[in-house]
Amino acid sequence: QVQLVESGGGLVQPGGSLRLSCAASRYIYGVNFMGWYRQAPGKERELVAFITRAGTSNHVDSVKGRYTISENFANYAVYLRMNSLKPEDTAVYYCHFRTSSMSYWGQGTQVTVSS
Repeated sequence: QVQLVESGGGLVQPGGSLRLSCAASRYIYGVNFMGWYRQAPGKERELVAFITRAGTSNHVDSVKGRYTISENFANYAVYLRMNSLKPEDTAVYYCHFRTSSMSYWGQGTQVTVSS
């Protein structure tokens, strides 16, 4: 059973930075999409950023210029650098991998932005 293991969440003051990491517990054949989602209390889970093996990446408008997704497809890992954090960024962040036939989720890591 493949697990996606996330790390890097925590409590940070507004304006601060965090770097989230996510790595697969073992080899996954054919990963072509890696993404980060987040879910705030009482809200739907939303896609924050994604990157594909073909080199395409995108970030949701609310985080553009502040967040940067990066990848290491060879080692089944994805990262999210978050700068200039705001209280509204507070959420549980989940990583997500896809192949042509399978979908994997991490367990989530809490990010809290508060003074």
